[in-house]
Amino acid sequence: MYQTLLTDLQEGILTITINRPDKMNALNKDVVAELGQVLEEVYNNNDIKSVLLTGAGEKAFVAGADISEFTALDAAGGAALAQKGADLVFNKIENCPKPVIAAVNGFSLGGGCELAMSCHFRTASENAKFGQPEVNLGLIPGYGGTQRLTQLIGKGKAMELMITADMVGADEAKALGLVNHVFPLADLIGETRKILLKIQTKAPVAVAKAIACVNDAAKGNQDGFANEIKRFGECFATEDMKEGATAFLEKRKAVFAGK
Repeated sequence: MYQTLLTDLQEGILTITINRPDKMNALNKDVVAELGQVLEEVYNNNDIKSVLLTGAGEKAFVAGADISEFTALDAAGGAALAQKGADLVFNKIENCPKPVIAAVNGFSLGGGCELAMSCHFRTASENAKFGQPEVNLGLIPGYGGTQRLTQLIGKGKAMELMITADMVGADEAKALGLVNHVFPLADLIGETRKILLKIQTKAPVAVAKAIACVNDAAKGNQDGFANEIKRFGECFATEDMKEGATAFLEKRKAVFAGK
């Protein structure tokens, strides 16, 4: 079905593997287009409850963008490339009502770091490395990296990484808040699946609203508090809230329908 992606749906988790190991899974226009396609399915297929995004092989999650596609672009072309990526993939992942976790299995650089950061949070293997080395190419991140890295780790460290092009390893990335958990490579996918399976036992409508509210906060949305109140109220109109409250009072496990 896809030329550059592998997809596997089990227990409600859609695992999306970027599959260009010979190119360190670099993002090119085909990968971006196919990620856009698979995200449409994520949004529309009720059998998909959550997403695990990773890279093929043991070396790279996504080691960057395909630079060979850049050389012919002018200013307008570069801006159009970045806009297309934002619309098709990066903003779609960030705003997805279903949880999307990046399982970072190696190099996560440039566009790859940006792809990981657009996910709701990140796990990493012990050999993972993160960085935004675009200034080495006379560029800056164009897929939201300047904004999301600053949101995640703060201005000072984001500034340093962006203008030195330095990389950080998995443990430092965890200390900075860029990743939530570090696992041995062999355990990365299994442990990340466990987190998603736990999330899938929670009320899906509430999870979606929590994602939206946290995104508001990260972006400094001045309507964040008002949006939280509105969404909190909307939860009271759901079957899930009635089930959750009843189950709590009856001292049993809630079974959520996602309605």
